Amino acid sequence: MNISVFGLGYVGVVSCACFSREGHSVIGVDIDKTKVDLVNGGKSTIIENGLENQITKSVNSQLLYATQDYEEAVNGSDVSFICVGTPSLPNGAINLAYIYQVIKQIATVIENKSTFHTIVIRSTVKVGTLNICKEIIEDITGKVHGEHFGVVSNPEFLREGTAMYDFINPPYTIIGTNCLHSKKVIAQLYKSIEAPVYHIQPEEAEMIKYANNNFHAMKIAFANEIGNICKENGVDGHVVMDIVSKDTKLNLSPYYLKPGFAFGGSCLPKDVRGLTQIAKQLDLKTPLLSSLMKSNFYQIERGLNLIYGTGKRKIGFLGFAFKSGTDDLRESPIVDLIETLIGKGYELKVYDNNVHLSSLLGKNKEYVNNHIPHIYKLLKENVTDVIESSDVLVIGNSAAEFSEIVPTIPSNKIVIDLVRVDKNKTSKDNYIGICW
Repeated sequence: MNISVFGLGYVGVVSCACFSREGHSVIGVDIDKTKVDLVNGGKSTIIENGLENQITKSVNSQLLYATQDYEEAVNGSDVSFICVGTPSLPNGAINLAYIYQVIKQIATVIENKSTFHTIVIRSTVKVGTLNICKEIIEDITGKVHGEHFGVVSNPEFLREGTAMYDFINPPYTIIGTNCLHSKKVIAQLYKSIEAPVYHIQPEEAEMIKYANNNFHAMKIAFANEIGNICKENGVDGHVVMDIVSKDTKLNLSPYYLKPGFAFGGSCLPKDVRGLTQIAKQLDLKTPLLSSLMKSNFYQIERGLNLIYGTGKRKIGFLGFAFKSGTDDLRESPIVDLIETLIGKGYELKVYDNNVHLSSLLGKNKEYVNNHIPHIYKLLKENVTDVIESSDVLVIGNSAAEFSEIVPTIPSNKIVIDLVRVDKNKTSKDNYIGICW
């Protein structure tokens, strides 16, 4: 395949080397003559293990050369990868000027091309960038996306020091596009890479790199704060975190990484407060750990605002316990929602079969009587009664029965889903998901 790569910085030069190693014909493009000359001389523009050796091989085999001439590069390729920098502005926002500059250059060339051209954004960009690029190209060329050209979001996951290895051994390959032809082209380009391939919407692809990097930053900050607390208690933080990371059922797993409602129950809130209090007694600052309860409260506020936004006063709750499969009401965030709405004079009805059964058996009765008797009076035995008498139905936990009930709810009633009982639904018409 004939490929042009715009930007001979870290991501670009690694891409040039790895694509050419696979036998593709690659043209590197950069405005910096020094970088162009380095590549054409078989040299690397960065220090990276194994990179210069591969560039030398690729240049000598005539599979790679570099140029400052973007017209030559676009005309000599079928796919253009954009790997230019997206630095921070003074206010922290991302600077997309270089992306748009390259897009305009490519557009002026493909305006006169008779063959289909695919443009791939490899740089880290904010959500919606690909759509803007598509519109820029259409405005300049008068051509139609999907018919004459295609744009793709294809984020990279390269670590400095192991970039060559990471290119060939990624955790997955992300192809975000609405263009069927470009989707096939990029899938073919990566066919030799043994990794799962995910074909998703461009906006989802653009968000993944940010989610990944912020997750990595959060893990580092978390480990450091735990380590600081450990040291002040005479504990080896590495031993603790090594064991924490051994748990792949809960700790390093997808289990708790699903957007939704606030956490609750008898353990998480209590232990978050407990650990931050320990840190305070040791005069340690824990900005990340101390933010957890604030973030949790915000998600409750977000749920309330979704309810307020409906303008309706008759609200039914399907699911009362803090999660499905339990009758535990201790620190249930749903309780916080309900109590706030009671205080504002809303007309409420609640259904949760597990809570109802446990109260009949006396298992949960003491807690209900002592802590939330005013809410227990709202509890109904029949889910149909709650649905019929409510204008808004709030799905509070992921009990299996609710996934069957949601499709039967009349379209004149609003459904606010806090847990995503139907994985295929996104906010549309009378259905509102809290994070989807």
